[in-house]
Amino acid sequence: MKYLNTQVTFAEIPDEITLCINITGCPFQCEGCHSPELRKDIGEELTLEALDALIKANEGISCVCFMGGDDFIQTLFLLAVRARLRGLKVAWYSGNDWKDIAWVPYSINFDYIKIGHYDKNKGPLNSKTTNQRLYKRNTPFAFEDITSKFWK
Repeated sequence: MKYLNTQVTFAEIPDEITLCINITGCPFQCEGCHSPELRKDIGEELTLEALDALIKANEGISCVCFMGGDDFIQTLFLLAVRARLRGLKVAWYSGNDWKDIAWVPYSINFDYIKIGHYDKNKGPLNSKTTNQRLYKRNTPFAFEDITSKFWK
């Protein structure tokens, strides 16, 4: 699994200082995608050691968000465990249209999960008409839909 770049944001996960890692090799072909370059197999390998270095270089973050990686779920699981061992919350932005959050593999290892492909006619998470949803894990097996936190 490879990543192209990273960015620390306050916008992707509400109430968190988030290191977003853009995973390449996206299997989805969403029309109007804001980052079509992420469809390519480019970038650096995202190993456990690379994740450790990114976390160390971004002191002060409270969360790591894997942006993509749907074809690498087992690797995401291992990276999520590593981030948790570093005392961080973990998020995953999946483009998959899971029907129910309970069907997301390894969901118990993520504090936040965004599901749904980008539909340009419905808009991104900050649109009230979006098909995408962001969930926050409140207990080991219970998630809350917090998508409305993006709406103004």
